Amino acid sequence: MIKHLNRTERTQRRSLSEHTAFRKFLPLFDRVLVERLTAETVTKGGIMLPEKSQGKVLQATVVAVGPGSVNQKGVVQPMSVKVGEKVLLPEYGGTKVVLEDKDYFLFRDADILGKYVD
Repeated sequence: MIKHLNRTERTQRRSLSEHTAFRKFLPLFDRVLVERLTAETVTKGGIMLPEKSQGKVLQATVVAVGPGSVNQKGVVQPMSVKVGEKVLLPEYGGTKVVLEDKDYFLFRDADILGKYVD
């Protein structure tokens, strides 16, 4: 018997498979794994933008967080961001990481410029 999945079931299964990728990768120390938001391809007026004219996206969603850095006294400094928060990244920097055919970036906690508050 073949069972066809509806849209919500497919989305749930896809999100579960994405979360298993992050279980396989855990950042060390004060590192933060982020997924950049996609660039706008259409303006508000409906004009399609070519890839070259699209700016670099500086907003990202935190996907995984390390435990924190250890100071000289041996105390673990807590991280300033949590999984799921939206953050502002510097224009340059970060290490590109490919997990299950998706691009992610690894930044130090101190390199993140700020976070967006809802």
